[in-house]
Amino acid sequence: MAALYYYDGTWLDENPKLVGPADHSLFLASAVFDAARAIDGFVPDLENHCRRLIASAEAIGLRSPVPAEKIMELAIEGVRRMPDPRADIFIRPMMFATRGSGYGGVVPDPDSTEFVFPIYEMPLPEFQGFSAAFSTRRRPARDMAATTAKAASLYPNSGLALKEVNDAGFDNAIMLDPNGNIAEFAAANLYIVRDGVALTPTWNATFLNGVTRRRVLGLLQEAGVEAIETTVTADDVRNADEVFSTGNFAKVQPCTRVEERELPIGPVTTKARELYFDWARGTERIA
Repeated sequence: MAALYYYDGTWLDENPKLVGPADHSLFLASAVFDAARAIDGFVPDLENHCRRLIASAEAIGLRSPVPAEKIMELAIEGVRRMPDPRADIFIRPMMFATRGSGYGGVVPDPDSTEFVFPIYEMPLPEFQGFSAAFSTRRRPARDMAATTAKAASLYPNSGLALKEVNDAGFDNAIMLDPNGNIAEFAAANLYIVRDGVALTPTWNATFLNGVTRRRVLGLLQEAGVEAIETTVTADDVRNADEVFSTGNFAKVQPCTRVEERELPIGPVTTKARELYFDWARGTERIA
């Protein structure tokens, strides 16, 4: 896998060894990241991803050592440095704390925030569908965790939800929010389609308000497809005409099986994907 890593002013071609057992981020998970993609030389929504990284850092008590504009510059430079700048490339800037403060050193010291930037090839999944089942694990309430951040500390919960459904033979997990309504898939946002209308859970700060989620919602609305944010229940998903995910890893991907019910790759899902990639390829090409 072709990869580059930016750290402390230098581009490296090997994964840098940055933390040890005394570092806060390894000990107490004070790390955040964001994820964008370069697709055929286009980097859609790069600014939104870079600004969200800084917001995530602030949400867990870190202080960004670099502005969003610099992160954007490095992303473009990194893509251009890759062996094939027009490959499917994952762009994952990160921030982490090395020191703690407060009682027992539990609070991350914002002045110890460091920045590192891996960029690597990662092919987009084929548009062929995945299976999903409901997990017994829920997304935490906003007064229980830094739910508005793309924080490393939130992902073990998603990992346990995925393991639960993977062990039962499914690809992805559907997670509820603390109120028992649909939140998202384990690591992507969720849409359903009913009678031609695209529905996605209203953002309530218990799950990540995805950049691709918001982009797809707007593109559908601009194209004349009724698309709304609303409360979505488990029964809504079980009885939907179509189900699909949005997220940086796969962009728009159809869910073709919910528990024991098979679903088609429907027209609204297909339209959402087409609209997204048409829009992405209409942005500025950087490579």
